[in-house]
Amino acid sequence: MEKIYVIDTNVLLHDPLALQAFHEHHVVLPMTVLEELDIIKDRREKDVSREARIAIGTIDAYLENASPSEIITGVRLPPMTENSLPGRLSIYPDQALKENQKSVPYLNINTAHANDNRIINVALSLQAENPKAYVCLVTKDINMRLKAKGSGLEHVEDYRNDKVLDDIDLLTRGYEHVDGNFWNTVHSNSVVHDHGSTVHTMTTIPLSKPYPKMFITDDDSFVGFVRSCQSGKNEVVQHSRDFLMKQSSWGIKPRNLEQAMAMYLLSHHDIDLTVLTGPAGSGKTLLALAYGLEEIMERQTFNKLIVARSTPPLAEEIGFLPGTEEEKMAPWLAAFEDNLEIMHGKDESSASSIEYVKKRANIQFKSLNFMRGRSFNNAYIIVDEAQNLTQFQIKSILTRVGKDSKIVVLGNLAQIDNKYITPLTSGLTYLVEKCKYFDHAGIMRVNGIERSRLAAFAEENL
Repeated sequence: MEKIYVIDTNVLLHDPLALQAFHEHHVVLPMTVLEELDIIKDRREKDVSREARIAIGTIDAYLENASPSEIITGVRLPPMTENSLPGRLSIYPDQALKENQKSVPYLNINTAHANDNRIINVALSLQAENPKAYVCLVTKDINMRLKAKGSGLEHVEDYRNDKVLDDIDLLTRGYEHVDGNFWNTVHSNSVVHDHGSTVHTMTTIPLSKPYPKMFITDDDSFVGFVRSCQSGKNEVVQHSRDFLMKQSSWGIKPRNLEQAMAMYLLSHHDIDLTVLTGPAGSGKTLLALAYGLEEIMERQTFNKLIVARSTPPLAEEIGFLPGTEEEKMAPWLAAFEDNLEIMHGKDESSASSIEYVKKRANIQFKSLNFMRGRSFNNAYIIVDEAQNLTQFQIKSILTRVGKDSKIVVLGNLAQIDNKYITPLTSGLTYLVEKCKYFDHAGIMRVNGIERSRLAAFAEENL
């Protein structure tokens, strides 16, 4: 059965390269979609306008050498692999649709949602013209999906190619718990001592899908760190809760086991990317900042500390605020100032201490909108509020990390402010699931709200 997919504008804004996900099928872009992309590419919202331009460029790359008649009937798309079939991409001139066609229940295009209705009408028309084909509208707009189904469209789908999980509860935590005693589940094991650490090499680990740089805990005091994970050879470094809880960075000590494991990942010399997730008040920012200050000011491992986050959509154009870029970013990075106060609030002159630390550690506050196109070498980078980033934005940020640098990505999936993103489609979720098998990445969900008992109640009950 031929499959015809009608693509909505929001799919291309969410994933500018979404056309590649339909390469074996007939992909139809209504003219209204191109008109919307044309308007959006000039918006002041830089992230959205950039993705609209990328989507337009991708479409043009496929259609630039085609004639008008070929564009309407469908231009051949290159197959994704040698064994896959080629698809087609066509533009549907929906302005030519005849609404008086009684056999098709067209929606009214003279309403406030005229563009959505036009796109739905294209799918309805294709369904009537191709009764033997699988005609499907793909949109991320829930209400648009309901309207399409209510109008008689048989097949309507969300864009799922960006979802790496079916349920957010399955998101990788960075550790797994074994009931009882861990050693009772191990059958083949050899032991060596490496630089003061006890390393166990096991043919199998009693876990569903082990991955490198994860932790294993049991009901006793055992804590294992999977140093490497290969078929038939799994190296587990043996630790204990007492060892992890005695760690310290810039005077900050862990208050629970998850914080202790996160601190271990941050300080691990072989980890270039650390992703810390968890609720507000769990200590993610404090741990990341404390480690960075100690590495820069005590060990001179890096020569600068870059703190970055995306600004809310209504504030992306920060030019109207007075001062330098760092001064303009201050309202959005107040959380880091709060954590500096925690670390130096008891100093004789806390304000002077904080200013000294910011200058000596070369702390730079950056908007993610101005990080693209740059490379950061010998830097310790903290990206905050990553739950509001798309997969495309996450990738563009990580490609900025240069030589001898380390990046820490922080986020809370319960606090997504971007209306185009859900916990399943967030760039943070995508990053966690895609990087967990990377040998130089560490993941930790930091549980336990250490801010206050009121904050803990609010997070769990409100």
